[in-house]
Amino acid sequence: MTSTSASAAGGGPGAVRPMRARSRDEAHRTATPLELLFDLCFVVAVSQAGAQLVHAVAEGHAGDGLRSYAMVFFAIWWAWMNFTWFASAYDTDDIPYRVVTFIQITGVLILAAGVARAFLQQDFFMVFLGYVVMRLGLITQWLRAAASTRGAERRTALRYAGGIALCQVGWTALVFTPQGARPWVFLVMALAEMAVPLLAERSLATSWHARHIAERYGLFTIIVLGETVLAATVGVQSALDVSPELGGLLPIAAGGLLIVFAAWWIYFAVPVHARLTSSRESFRWGYGHYVIFASAAAIGAGLEVAVETVIHKSHISTAAAAAAVTVPTAVFLLTVWLLHSRHFKHGLAQQLTLPVSALAILACTFAGKWAVLSAGLVAAAAVAVSEMLLHHGRTRRPA
Repeated sequence: MTSTSASAAGGGPGAVRPMRARSRDEAHRTATPLELLFDLCFVVAVSQAGAQLVHAVAEGHAGDGLRSYAMVFFAIWWAWMNFTWFASAYDTDDIPYRVVTFIQITGVLILAAGVARAFLQQDFFMVFLGYVVMRLGLITQWLRAAASTRGAERRTALRYAGGIALCQVGWTALVFTPQGARPWVFLVMALAEMAVPLLAERSLATSWHARHIAERYGLFTIIVLGETVLAATVGVQSALDVSPELGGLLPIAAGGLLIVFAAWWIYFAVPVHARLTSSRESFRWGYGHYVIFASAAAIGAGLEVAVETVIHKSHISTAAAAAAVTVPTAVFLLTVWLLHSRHFKHGLAQQLTLPVSALAILACTFAGKWAVLSAGLVAAAAVAVSEMLLHHGRTRRPA
Protein backbone atom coordinates (compact mmCIF):
# COMPACT_ATOMS: atom_id res chain seq x y z
CA MET A 1 0.00 0.00 0.00
CA THR A 2 1.29 3.45 -0.85
CA SER A 3 1.95 6.07 1.76
CA THR A 4 -0.86 8.14 0.27
CA SER A 5 -3.40 5.38 0.76
CA ALA A 6 -2.19 4.60 4.26
CA SER A 7 -2.26 8.19 5.47
CA ALA A 8 -5.69 8.83 3.92
CA ALA A 9 -7.13 5.70 5.47
CA GLY A 10 -6.17 6.69 8.97
CA GLY A 11 -5.08 3.29 10.25
CA GLY A 12 -2.84 0.30 9.72
CA PRO A 13 -2.93 -1.77 6.55
CA GLY A 14 -6.02 -3.94 6.30
CA ALA A 15 -8.00 -2.26 9.10
CA VAL A 16 -11.76 -2.07 8.33
CA ARG A 17 -12.85 1.56 8.14
CA PRO A 18 -15.97 3.55 7.29
CA MET A 19 -16.10 4.24 3.57
CA ARG A 20 -16.20 8.02 3.57
CA ALA A 21 -15.32 10.34 0.72
CA ARG A 22 -11.72 11.43 0.31
CA SER A 23 -10.80 15.07 -0.15
CA ARG A 24 -10.56 16.64 -3.61
CA ASP A 25 -7.61 18.65 -2.32
CA GLU A 26 -5.66 15.68 -0.95
CA ALA A 27 -1.95 16.13 -1.58
CA HIS A 28 0.17 13.56 -3.41
CA ARG A 29 -2.85 11.50 -4.50
CA THR A 30 -1.45 8.80 -6.78
CA ALA A 31 -2.44 5.42 -8.17
CA THR A 32 -2.15 2.54 -5.72
CA PRO A 33 -0.58 -0.87 -6.40
CA LEU A 34 -4.08 -2.39 -6.34
CA GLU A 35 -5.22 0.01 -9.06
CA LEU A 36 -2.20 -0.91 -11.17
CA LEU A 37 -3.00 -4.62 -10.80
CA PHE A 38 -6.59 -3.83 -11.74
CA ASP A 39 -5.43 -2.13 -14.94
CA LEU A 40 -3.10 -4.96 -15.94
CA CYS A 41 -5.84 -7.55 -15.55
CA PHE A 42 -8.21 -5.46 -17.64
CA VAL A 43 -5.66 -5.31 -20.42
CA VAL A 44 -5.95 -9.10 -20.68
CA ALA A 45 -9.51 -8.57 -21.89
CA VAL A 46 -8.37 -5.74 -24.20
CA SER A 47 -5.78 -8.12 -25.69
CA GLN A 48 -8.42 -10.79 -26.32
CA ALA A 49 -10.72 -8.29 -28.02
CA GLY A 50 -7.86 -7.05 -30.20
CA ALA A 51 -6.85 -10.58 -31.20
CA GLN A 52 -10.38 -11.41 -32.30
CA LEU A 53 -10.62 -8.13 -34.21
CA VAL A 54 -7.46 -9.13 -36.11
CA HIS A 55 -9.03 -12.45 -37.06
CA ALA A 56 -12.30 -10.85 -38.19
CA VAL A 57 -10.67 -8.13 -40.29
CA ALA A 58 -8.10 -10.48 -41.85
CA GLU A 59 -10.87 -12.86 -42.86
CA GLY A 60 -12.79 -10.07 -44.58
CA HIS A 61 -15.48 -9.69 -41.91
CA ALA A 62 -14.55 -6.19 -40.76
CA GLY A 63 -18.15 -5.06 -40.23
CA ASP A 64 -19.08 -7.94 -37.93
CA GLY A 65 -15.71 -7.74 -36.19
CA LEU A 66 -15.99 -4.03 -35.48
CA ARG A 67 -19.52 -4.43 -34.14
CA SER A 68 -18.48 -7.18 -31.72
CA TYR A 69 -15.34 -5.24 -30.81
CA ALA A 70 -17.37 -2.13 -29.97
CA MET A 71 -19.72 -4.13 -27.75
CA VAL A 72 -17.05 -6.09 -25.90
CA PHE A 73 -14.79 -3.06 -25.50
CA PHE A 74 -17.65 -1.07 -24.01
CA ALA A 75 -18.09 -3.68 -21.29
CA ILE A 76 -14.36 -3.59 -20.52
CA TRP A 77 -14.06 0.20 -20.61
CA TRP A 78 -17.23 0.98 -18.69
CA ALA A 79 -16.42 -1.39 -15.82
CA TRP A 80 -12.87 -0.01 -15.66
CA MET A 81 -14.05 3.59 -15.72
CA ASN A 82 -16.69 3.13 -13.04
CA PHE A 83 -14.18 1.52 -10.69
CA THR A 84 -11.62 4.25 -11.39
CA TRP A 85 -13.94 7.14 -10.51
CA PHE A 86 -15.32 5.30 -7.48
CA ALA A 87 -11.82 4.56 -6.21
CA SER A 88 -10.80 8.18 -6.69
CA ALA A 89 -13.54 9.21 -4.27
CA TYR A 90 -13.84 6.29 -1.83
CA ASP A 91 -10.68 4.16 -1.81
CA THR A 92 -10.21 2.97 1.79
CA ASP A 93 -7.71 0.22 0.95
CA ASP A 94 -8.98 -1.97 3.78
CA ILE A 95 -9.75 -5.69 3.69
CA PRO A 96 -13.35 -5.46 2.34
CA TYR A 97 -12.32 -2.97 -0.34
CA ARG A 98 -9.45 -5.18 -1.51
CA VAL A 99 -11.56 -8.34 -1.56
CA VAL A 100 -14.36 -6.72 -3.55
CA THR A 101 -11.79 -5.31 -6.00
CA PHE A 102 -10.39 -8.81 -6.46
CA ILE A 103 -13.94 -9.98 -7.27
CA GLN A 104 -14.16 -7.28 -9.94
CA ILE A 105 -10.83 -8.43 -11.36
CA THR A 106 -12.18 -12.00 -11.46
CA GLY A 107 -15.13 -10.69 -13.44
CA VAL A 108 -12.98 -9.17 -16.15
CA LEU A 109 -11.01 -12.41 -16.47
CA ILE A 110 -14.29 -14.30 -16.94
CA LEU A 111 -15.24 -11.74 -19.57
CA ALA A 112 -11.88 -12.16 -21.30
CA ALA A 113 -12.43 -15.93 -21.46
CA GLY A 114 -15.68 -15.36 -23.35
CA VAL A 115 -14.43 -12.84 -25.91
CA ALA A 116 -13.60 -15.45 -28.57
CA ARG A 117 -17.06 -17.02 -28.35
CA ALA A 118 -18.66 -13.60 -28.60
CA PHE A 119 -16.78 -12.85 -31.82
CA LEU A 120 -16.88 -16.25 -33.50
CA GLN A 121 -20.26 -17.59 -32.38
CA GLN A 122 -22.07 -14.44 -31.24
CA ASP A 123 -22.39 -16.15 -27.86
CA PHE A 124 -22.21 -13.36 -25.28
CA PHE A 125 -23.06 -15.43 -22.20
CA MET A 126 -19.53 -15.49 -20.72
CA VAL A 127 -19.05 -11.80 -21.51
CA PHE A 128 -22.38 -11.09 -19.82
CA LEU A 129 -21.47 -13.26 -16.81
CA GLY A 130 -18.09 -11.57 -16.34
CA TYR A 131 -19.67 -8.14 -16.70
CA VAL A 132 -22.30 -8.96 -14.07
CA VAL A 133 -19.62 -10.13 -11.64
CA MET A 134 -17.75 -6.84 -12.09
CA ARG A 135 -20.90 -4.79 -11.66
CA LEU A 136 -22.09 -6.69 -8.61
CA GLY A 137 -18.75 -5.90 -7.01
CA LEU A 138 -19.26 -2.20 -7.71
CA ILE A 139 -22.83 -2.32 -6.35
CA THR A 140 -21.39 -3.73 -3.12
CA GLN A 141 -18.92 -0.86 -2.92
CA TRP A 142 -21.65 1.75 -3.44
CA LEU A 143 -23.88 0.14 -0.80
CA ARG A 144 -20.99 0.21 1.61
CA ALA A 145 -20.43 3.90 0.84
CA ALA A 146 -24.14 4.54 1.43
CA ALA A 147 -23.95 2.81 4.81
CA SER A 148 -21.07 5.09 5.86
CA THR A 149 -22.60 8.42 4.78
CA ARG A 150 -25.67 10.57 5.33
CA GLY A 151 -27.83 13.07 3.47
CA ALA A 152 -27.18 13.91 -0.19
CA GLU A 153 -24.02 11.81 -0.30
CA ARG A 154 -25.95 8.76 0.85
CA ARG A 155 -28.64 9.39 -1.78
CA THR A 156 -25.98 9.63 -4.49
CA ALA A 157 -24.47 6.29 -3.44
CA LEU A 158 -27.89 4.60 -3.36
CA ARG A 159 -28.76 5.98 -6.81
CA TYR A 160 -25.55 4.52 -8.16
CA ALA A 161 -26.23 1.12 -6.59
CA GLY A 162 -29.86 1.05 -7.74
CA GLY A 163 -29.12 2.28 -11.25
CA ILE A 164 -26.33 -0.23 -11.81
CA ALA A 165 -28.52 -3.06 -10.48
CA LEU A 166 -31.39 -2.17 -12.83
CA CYS A 167 -29.03 -2.08 -15.79
CA GLN A 168 -27.81 -5.59 -15.03
CA VAL A 169 -31.38 -6.82 -15.35
CA GLY A 170 -31.62 -5.09 -18.71
CA TRP A 171 -28.40 -6.64 -19.97
CA THR A 172 -29.95 -10.13 -19.76
CA ALA A 173 -31.81 -9.26 -22.95
CA LEU A 174 -28.48 -9.28 -24.81
CA VAL A 175 -28.13 -13.00 -24.12
CA PHE A 176 -31.66 -14.08 -25.00
CA THR A 177 -32.66 -11.80 -27.91
CA PRO A 178 -32.13 -12.87 -31.55
CA GLN A 179 -28.71 -12.12 -32.99
CA GLY A 180 -29.99 -9.43 -35.35
CA ALA A 181 -31.53 -7.43 -32.50
CA ARG A 182 -28.51 -7.54 -30.19
CA PRO A 183 -26.79 -4.39 -31.52
CA TRP A 184 -29.95 -2.41 -30.74
CA VAL A 185 -30.24 -3.93 -27.27
CA PHE A 186 -26.60 -3.08 -26.71
CA LEU A 187 -27.12 0.52 -27.81
CA VAL A 188 -30.10 1.02 -25.50
CA MET A 189 -28.36 -0.54 -22.51
CA ALA A 190 -25.10 1.32 -23.14
CA LEU A 191 -27.02 4.60 -23.08
CA ALA A 192 -28.81 3.50 -19.92
CA GLU A 193 -25.51 2.66 -18.23
CA MET A 194 -23.99 6.02 -19.17
CA ALA A 195 -27.05 7.81 -17.82
CA VAL A 196 -26.59 6.35 -14.33
CA PRO A 197 -23.74 8.70 -13.24
CA LEU A 198 -25.56 11.70 -14.71
CA LEU A 199 -28.68 10.92 -12.71
CA ALA A 200 -26.90 9.80 -9.55
CA GLU A 201 -24.81 12.96 -9.27
CA ARG A 202 -27.45 15.50 -10.24
CA SER A 203 -27.71 16.82 -6.68
CA LEU A 204 -24.21 16.08 -5.35
CA ALA A 205 -21.04 15.22 -7.27
CA THR A 206 -18.70 12.61 -5.84
CA SER A 207 -15.35 13.86 -4.57
CA TRP A 208 -13.10 12.49 -7.29
CA HIS A 209 -9.54 13.85 -7.39
CA ALA A 210 -8.64 15.58 -10.68
CA ARG A 211 -4.92 14.75 -10.64
CA HIS A 212 -5.60 11.18 -9.60
CA ILE A 213 -8.17 10.71 -12.38
CA ALA A 214 -5.84 12.20 -14.99
CA GLU A 215 -3.05 9.89 -13.83
CA ARG A 216 -5.30 6.82 -13.90
CA TYR A 217 -6.46 7.54 -17.44
CA GLY A 218 -2.89 8.26 -18.51
CA LEU A 219 -1.64 4.99 -17.05
CA PHE A 220 -4.32 3.00 -18.82
CA THR A 221 -3.48 4.77 -22.07
CA ILE A 222 0.16 3.76 -21.62
CA ILE A 223 -0.82 0.16 -20.93
CA VAL A 224 -3.05 0.02 -24.01
CA LEU A 225 -0.30 1.51 -26.18
CA GLY A 226 2.08 -1.07 -24.71
CA GLU A 227 -0.40 -3.76 -25.72
CA THR A 228 -0.29 -2.31 -29.22
CA VAL A 229 3.51 -2.67 -29.29
CA LEU A 230 3.19 -6.25 -28.04
CA ALA A 231 0.59 -7.10 -30.67
CA ALA A 232 2.80 -5.72 -33.44
CA THR A 233 5.83 -7.59 -32.11
CA VAL A 234 3.94 -10.88 -31.98
CA GLY A 235 2.70 -10.28 -35.50
CA VAL A 236 6.20 -9.67 -36.84
CA GLN A 237 7.56 -12.66 -34.96
CA SER A 238 4.85 -14.90 -36.42
CA ALA A 239 5.58 -13.54 -39.88
CA LEU A 240 9.29 -14.32 -39.54
CA ASP A 241 8.42 -17.90 -38.64
CA VAL A 242 6.64 -18.17 -41.98
CA SER A 243 9.03 -16.14 -44.14
CA PRO A 244 12.43 -14.74 -43.12
CA GLU A 245 12.11 -11.89 -45.64
CA LEU A 246 12.21 -8.50 -43.90
CA GLY A 247 11.53 -6.29 -46.91
CA GLY A 248 7.78 -6.02 -46.34
CA LEU A 249 7.90 -6.18 -42.56
CA LEU A 250 10.39 -3.44 -41.75
CA PRO A 251 8.21 -0.57 -43.05
CA ILE A 252 5.31 -1.83 -40.94
CA ALA A 253 7.44 -2.25 -37.82
CA ALA A 254 9.05 1.17 -38.20
CA GLY A 255 5.77 2.88 -39.00
CA GLY A 256 4.02 1.17 -36.10
CA LEU A 257 6.66 2.32 -33.63
CA LEU A 258 6.45 5.88 -34.93
CA ILE A 259 2.67 5.83 -34.53
CA VAL A 260 2.86 4.55 -30.95
CA PHE A 261 5.58 7.05 -29.98
CA ALA A 262 3.63 9.91 -31.55
CA ALA A 263 0.38 8.80 -29.87
CA TRP A 264 2.10 8.83 -26.48
CA TRP A 265 3.66 12.24 -27.11
CA ILE A 266 0.42 13.82 -28.29
CA TYR A 267 -1.66 12.41 -25.44
CA PHE A 268 0.73 13.60 -22.72
CA ALA A 269 1.62 16.94 -24.31
CA VAL A 270 -0.55 18.90 -21.86
CA PRO A 271 -1.42 18.54 -18.14
CA VAL A 272 -5.02 17.49 -18.65
CA HIS A 273 -6.06 17.65 -14.99
CA ALA A 274 -6.31 21.43 -15.36
CA ARG A 275 -9.40 20.90 -17.52
CA LEU A 276 -11.23 18.70 -15.02
CA THR A 277 -12.76 21.55 -13.05
CA SER A 278 -16.44 20.58 -13.21
CA SER A 279 -18.62 17.47 -13.37
CA ARG A 280 -19.88 18.45 -16.83
CA GLU A 281 -16.38 18.72 -18.25
CA SER A 282 -15.21 15.56 -16.49
CA PHE A 283 -18.15 13.52 -17.83
CA ARG A 284 -17.42 14.64 -21.39
CA TRP A 285 -13.72 13.92 -20.99
CA GLY A 286 -14.19 10.59 -19.23
CA TYR A 287 -16.81 9.25 -21.64
CA GLY A 288 -14.78 10.36 -24.65
CA HIS A 289 -11.96 8.05 -23.62
CA TYR A 290 -13.99 5.11 -24.86
CA VAL A 291 -12.92 6.20 -28.35
CA ILE A 292 -9.33 6.92 -27.28
CA PHE A 293 -8.82 3.54 -25.61
CA ALA A 294 -10.66 1.58 -28.31
CA SER A 295 -8.77 3.26 -31.16
CA ALA A 296 -5.40 2.86 -29.41
CA ALA A 297 -6.01 -0.87 -28.98
CA ALA A 298 -7.29 -1.13 -32.56
CA ILE A 299 -4.00 0.30 -33.87
CA GLY A 300 -2.24 -2.82 -32.56
CA ALA A 301 -4.83 -5.05 -34.20
CA GLY A 302 -4.38 -3.14 -37.45
CA LEU A 303 -0.62 -3.63 -37.37
CA GLU A 304 -1.13 -7.37 -37.02
CA VAL A 305 -3.52 -7.33 -39.97
CA ALA A 306 -0.96 -5.41 -42.04
CA VAL A 307 1.70 -8.00 -41.22
CA GLU A 308 -0.60 -10.90 -42.11
CA THR A 309 -1.39 -9.22 -45.42
CA VAL A 310 2.32 -8.97 -46.29
CA ILE A 311 2.81 -12.71 -45.76
CA HIS A 312 -0.48 -13.50 -47.56
CA LYS A 313 -2.29 -14.89 -44.52
CA SER A 314 -5.21 -12.47 -44.79
CA HIS A 315 -7.97 -12.33 -47.38
CA ILE A 316 -8.19 -8.57 -47.87
CA SER A 317 -6.54 -6.01 -50.13
CA THR A 318 -3.43 -4.02 -49.28
CA ALA A 319 -5.51 -0.84 -48.99
CA ALA A 320 -7.97 -2.50 -46.59
CA ALA A 321 -5.07 -3.73 -44.45
CA ALA A 322 -3.57 -0.24 -44.44
CA ALA A 323 -6.94 1.22 -43.40
CA ALA A 324 -6.90 -1.10 -40.39
CA VAL A 325 -3.95 1.02 -39.16
CA THR A 326 -4.62 4.47 -40.58
CA VAL A 327 -8.28 4.76 -39.56
CA PRO A 328 -7.82 4.07 -35.80
CA THR A 329 -4.68 6.23 -35.80
CA ALA A 330 -6.59 9.15 -37.30
CA VAL A 331 -9.48 8.60 -34.89
CA PHE A 332 -7.05 8.62 -31.95
CA LEU A 333 -5.48 11.92 -33.01
CA LEU A 334 -8.82 13.61 -33.62
CA THR A 335 -10.32 12.43 -30.33
CA VAL A 336 -7.32 13.54 -28.26
CA TRP A 337 -7.54 16.92 -29.98
CA LEU A 338 -11.27 17.22 -29.31
CA LEU A 339 -11.09 16.18 -25.67
CA HIS A 340 -8.23 18.28 -24.41
CA SER A 341 -5.44 19.26 -26.81
CA ARG A 342 -7.47 22.02 -28.47
CA HIS A 343 -8.02 23.73 -25.14
CA PHE A 344 -4.29 24.34 -24.76
CA LYS A 345 -3.49 25.50 -28.28
CA HIS A 346 -3.27 29.10 -29.47
CA GLY A 347 -3.74 30.28 -33.02
CA LEU A 348 -5.04 28.63 -36.16
CA ALA A 349 -1.80 26.82 -37.00
CA GLN A 350 -1.63 25.04 -33.66
CA GLN A 351 -5.32 24.15 -33.77
CA LEU A 352 -5.12 22.67 -37.27
CA THR A 353 -2.00 20.54 -36.74
CA LEU A 354 -3.74 17.42 -35.39
CA PRO A 355 -6.89 17.52 -37.58
CA VAL A 356 -4.82 18.03 -40.73
CA SER A 357 -2.42 15.29 -39.66
CA ALA A 358 -5.36 12.93 -39.15
CA LEU A 359 -6.56 13.61 -42.68
CA ALA A 360 -3.04 13.10 -44.05
CA ILE A 361 -2.82 9.77 -42.23
CA LEU A 362 -6.09 8.67 -43.80
CA ALA A 363 -4.64 9.59 -47.21
CA CYS A 364 -1.69 7.29 -46.47
CA THR A 365 -4.12 4.37 -46.79
CA PHE A 366 -3.50 4.42 -50.54
CA ALA A 367 0.32 4.38 -50.33
CA GLY A 368 0.52 0.64 -50.94
CA LYS A 369 3.15 -1.27 -48.99
CA TRP A 370 4.47 2.02 -47.62
CA ALA A 371 1.14 3.00 -46.07
CA VAL A 372 2.00 2.22 -42.43
CA LEU A 373 5.44 3.80 -42.65
CA SER A 374 3.94 6.88 -44.30
CA ALA A 375 1.33 7.14 -41.55
CA GLY A 376 4.07 6.85 -38.93
CA LEU A 377 6.09 9.59 -40.57
CA VAL A 378 3.04 11.87 -40.69
CA ALA A 379 2.34 11.21 -37.01
CA ALA A 380 5.96 11.99 -36.14
CA ALA A 381 5.79 15.15 -38.25
CA ALA A 382 2.65 16.18 -36.35
CA VAL A 383 4.59 15.97 -33.10
CA ALA A 384 7.52 17.93 -34.55
CA VAL A 385 5.28 20.67 -35.96
CA SER A 386 3.30 20.90 -32.73
CA GLU A 387 6.45 21.31 -30.66
CA MET A 388 7.89 23.85 -33.09
CA LEU A 389 4.72 25.95 -33.07
CA LEU A 390 4.49 25.70 -29.29
CA HIS A 391 8.08 26.87 -28.88
CA HIS A 392 7.56 29.66 -31.40
CA GLY A 393 4.41 30.78 -29.56
CA ARG A 394 6.23 30.88 -26.25
CA THR A 395 9.07 32.99 -27.62
CA ARG A 396 6.65 35.49 -29.13
CA ARG A 397 4.52 35.94 -26.01
CA PRO A 398 5.98 38.29 -23.38
CA ALA A 399 7.18 36.74 -20.13
